Amino acid sequence: MLRLLLLLSAAIALSGADLPWITTNSELDISSCPITYFGQKYERFYVNLTSENVVICFNGYYDPQNKGDCLVGPGAAMIFFLIGIKYSALESLFKERLPTISNSLECYLEIQLSSITVQVADFESQAALYVATSSQGTWHTDVLVDGNKVSTVNLTAAAGSSRTRRFVDLSGCRHSGVLFWPGEVRSDPDTCVSLNCFETEVLQTSTCGPLERCQGNGICSLDTICTVTGPAVIDFHGQQNSVKDRCSYSLLRIPSVPDFQVLANFQERRRKDVSFLDSVTLRLNGSSVHIHLKQGGRVLLDDSALTLNSSVQTVHGVKLSKDQTGVTAKASLSNFKASVYFDGSTGQIHLEGPAGQSLHGLCGNSSTSLSKERLFEDSSTSCNLLKEAPFSSCDIDPEPYITACIDTLCSYSDLDHLRCQFLEAYARACSLKSDTTLQDWRSKADCSRPEAFCQDRTCSDHEFCGEKTAGGETRCFCRAIFASKYRKINSLGDPPVCSQNSASLSLVGCLLEDKGIDYSVLQLKEPTCRGQIDKQTHMNNNSQVLYKNTIMSQNLSSGGITRQDQVYIDFSCIQTQPDIQTVVFRIKSSSVVQVISSGPWRYSLTMKAYTDPSRTQAVDSNTEVRLNQKIWVELDTDGLDEKLVAVVTDSCWATDQASPTGGRKYYLIKNGCPNSEDQTVRVKGNGKGTSNYFSFNMFRFTGSSAELYLHCKLQLCVKQENSCVKNCDGARKRRFARSNYEAAAFISMAWTT
Repeated sequence: MLRLLLLLSAAIALSGADLPWITTNSELDISSCPITYFGQKYERFYVNLTSENVVICFNGYYDPQNKGDCLVGPGAAMIFFLIGIKYSALESLFKERLPTISNSLECYLEIQLSSITVQVADFESQAALYVATSSQGTWHTDVLVDGNKVSTVNLTAAAGSSRTRRFVDLSGCRHSGVLFWPGEVRSDPDTCVSLNCFETEVLQTSTCGPLERCQGNGICSLDTICTVTGPAVIDFHGQQNSVKDRCSYSLLRIPSVPDFQVLANFQERRRKDVSFLDSVTLRLNGSSVHIHLKQGGRVLLDDSALTLNSSVQTVHGVKLSKDQTGVTAKASLSNFKASVYFDGSTGQIHLEGPAGQSLHGLCGNSSTSLSKERLFEDSSTSCNLLKEAPFSSCDIDPEPYITACIDTLCSYSDLDHLRCQFLEAYARACSLKSDTTLQDWRSKADCSRPEAFCQDRTCSDHEFCGEKTAGGETRCFCRAIFASKYRKINSLGDPPVCSQNSASLSLVGCLLEDKGIDYSVLQLKEPTCRGQIDKQTHMNNNSQVLYKNTIMSQNLSSGGITRQDQVYIDFSCIQTQPDIQTVVFRIKSSSVVQVISSGPWRYSLTMKAYTDPSRTQAVDSNTEVRLNQKIWVELDTDGLDEKLVAVVTDSCWATDQASPTGGRKYYLIKNGCPNSEDQTVRVKGNGKGTSNYFSFNMFRFTGSSAELYLHCKLQLCVKQENSCVKNCDGARKRRFARSNYEAAAFISMAWTT
């Protein structure tokens, strides 16, 4: 009866075959019923017919010399073959005899070898074999894996006996050509690789995670690297993301080590739309200590500069060292070891510790939302003030305001009252909703009293009102789209309008101001013809001229110097290209270093110029410095004990000759204080430590040579119990006893156009 049921269940014949009888060696397609034979899935079926054996293989025709996954039965001249569909009675029969089969029956292959019936059933990732006979005699069917016999099915039937049958589980797993039996587990402590063959014929391979390495004793440990270079962050997992704005981001936070965090600070360079890694910060002890790794190998502990070399210096538990390639900071953190490296453009974090730890920040997962890891430094005056009192008394959710504030400031400088604009908006929303006034928030946030921005200043439609500098006076700026058509062709206005015997030229006032050109000093070659501004359009119309002429600026100066470029704009009915003759200075030496001996002191003195207030963009021989551009000059010493002495910059002056006393002289600093007649000079840190710096706007001597020489006189002030800090508050200015000072040091820097 069973035989009849099995034959009736056959519903799928081989494609292209008139009858399911096979009389020659054949290759058959079983893709409609693929068989997973000891962990290997097959969709082809090969039959070898001989008088001695019938060999059914899944991976090619049988060859005794080659490896094969085969079933070898008694010989036959022909076989009957069909593919059967899922049949519940057959599934129950297999599972009754083979309890290890747990998956559902999908289909089966049936082969008739004269007096023997063979079925190979597909149970998804498992397979099973059924062999039966009712003929008298002894029959053997061998099960081969990779040519090796793994099982033999023996059938013995006596005359007149009922059908004899056997069931065999064909389930297993394979790894690198090795057969694993269901339930078998193998592991290698040297590689930490563990292989587990489940009874469902699924091989599970476990090893150290992608961020881990095997210690050789079966134990995995964390060992991974994160790289930040340019705008790109390549995290511990090897995934990449890019920072688009100019903000600080959390690179690494370890929840189990709350007192350690690594931050990355991004700034623009040659282009405004691309940001680059500018510095790396280690935040320690609950954010109370900051170690800043900056360009040029500079390291700051909070705001104080550290002097490093190849010898390890330990600061707040962090081991700092510096060589010709960059700066390295190493920290031991509970069960972790972190090494942070920065060479001025690329930062790398090497982290070692116990396996299975959660790592946060862009290095933990760079694909996370950048806004979640973005930080806004200067927390005392930042957008995050909305979380603090008195703002915290408001019942309006501050998060949307904080997010909008940070998003804007990370892409745009804090000009035009931007930061205060968001704080003001939140405070006003609180007032409108609850009729509650937030007390004294403006003084805490350093925001001016409430009034309309650019009050009583009127700009034209192609302009907007904005600050010249942060917190400074306002003016009308060109809107970007309007100005783009002029900036693309390096023009300051429209082409001249020509008539039969005259020509007129209109210049854009806001473009002139962008160049630092005062329209009131513009004139034609005839000095009595001056530029005027149109009150409606804010365009500068230079009257009518005949044929061709030149607009130029007056040669006005104060104290024998000028900070304005000389302007020459030639125009005619043919030539309209403006030409501003700009004086460009280049430094002759990127830095000046002198070794000075004075009494018990022997130290080196360095004079270096920068183009940014953070003093990270050093001026070198290729840097172009233009007139009226602000320059920062740092005077730094090495070899002095900051606890004993301070460096006081007594005076700095410029000459048009190499000698400090020769030619024309212009003072920037006198008696340790800025020249009161030059409002561009600022002096910082004078007398506080072993370094200080000052800033000024670049100038040249009018009618003089193309050379400019900057000289500074410095003195050492013995601190003891005396203050070495200069008081430059006018009437309250104090004099200090000369006995506090050591012998003076002089240093000079040369510039050329």
